[in-house]
Amino acid sequence: MKTMSMITKSILLVLLTGGILFTSCKKEGKISAQDEEATLESTVNDAEADGAFDEVFNTTMGIGVEAGDDIGLTGGIGVFGRMEGDVSGRGQRCFTLTVTPTAPGAFPKTVVLDFKDGCLGPDGKLRKGKIITVYTGPMRAPGSKATTTFDGYKVDSMKVEGTHEVVNNSTSNNRILTVRVIGAKLTWDSGRWVRWSTVRTTTQLEGNGTPAFPMDDVFQITGAGRGENSRGITWAHEITEPLIKRFACRWISKGIVRIKYNAVFGLLDFGDGRCDNKATLTINGRTKEITLR
Repeated sequence: MKTMSMITKSILLVLLTGGILFTSCKKEGKISAQDEEATLESTVNDAEADGAFDEVFNTTMGIGVEAGDDIGLTGGIGVFGRMEGDVSGRGQRCFTLTVTPTAPGAFPKTVVLDFKDGCLGPDGKLRKGKIITVYTGPMRAPGSKATTTFDGYKVDSMKVEGTHEVVNNSTSNNRILTVRVIGAKLTWDSGRWVRWSTVRTTTQLEGNGTPAFPMDDVFQITGAGRGENSRGITWAHEITEPLIKRFACRWISKGIVRIKYNAVFGLLDFGDGRCDNKATLTINGRTKEITLR
């Protein structure tokens, strides 16, 4: 969905690409350096997994007219345009999309995105293998479900495994999606791996009455899950205060994500609702203001 990629970008840019600018630090209580490091590592790994499956969500929900049917949610340029960086959807394609059955309105429908031995996207990432999604019905319709699995799928040096499910639980007034990641595993060529599972609910709070005008859209995201990495670190994550994302704002404007490692908690607080690039990261009373790049 429109919200998820921006959420992941914010978290990943903060935690994975060195975009943390520490402008203040307050010490309250004590925490061992080992526990603090493990909590930070857990937060980074959680964001890595979040980013990988956020991309799967955006890709599978972005299937549109190129599949010859009303399948996805976002419409617009569809997956071809996004993957190629060409809003017209024209140009050379290094991946294929197949749909079975091809008859419009015939469900369940299986869509396979095949990146073959290597497909370099406009984002600079090299993708390989297949993303396979079975749709029980058009995802705009309440009750429809999309289940995604993978066949040799890799993004750069990271192999993606597991099951990704999206169920449309919308009401007549609100679009509501339940997203589950089940038995996920990310494995890098170095041998490092992360296991991850989560259940999240995304609810559109504003903009439901103007589907063709996304600038007034506001979304709320809640949920929780667990993770484990190859160094033996396990953690739980939970959105303790719903994340608020405005389509018109680059950053998450409100909400808190909590990472729990042993008895240590890390809190990523996105603020009071203002559209700015400030957040705070707190680990057992040690609070640091950060700038999201």
